[in-house]
Amino acid sequence: MTESAMNINSQWTSTCASDDVQEQESWPVAVGGLAICLYRIEGQVYATDDRCSHGNAKLSDGFVEGHEIECPYHQGRFDIRTGKATLLPCTEPVKTYAAGERDGVIWLKLS
Repeated sequence: MTESAMNINSQWTSTCASDDVQEQESWPVAVGGLAICLYRIEGQVYATDDRCSHGNAKLSDGFVEGHEIECPYHQGRFDIRTGKATLLPCTEPVKTYAAGERDGVIWLKLS
């Protein structure tokens, strides 16, 4: 979500500096008691749960390839944009969150 499209209000939570999340990499954050993984793909910021739905591994320890995150345990994959499992053994999606940037900060909408 672009800065101009974001309406920061009580539904949005700040997470980290925009510069923390580099292109084609993952970045773990803890927000509101949730473990979340942030990504930057083609300049856009995305967010998913930081736990693989298959093996309970930290996705932030995985490998970003295009719009997918590969689980470090069993090499299953998820689409970062939708959370959909894209490669076995992963079959269940991971939760995604609306993410955006404003004033050098990455924000998440957790609801």
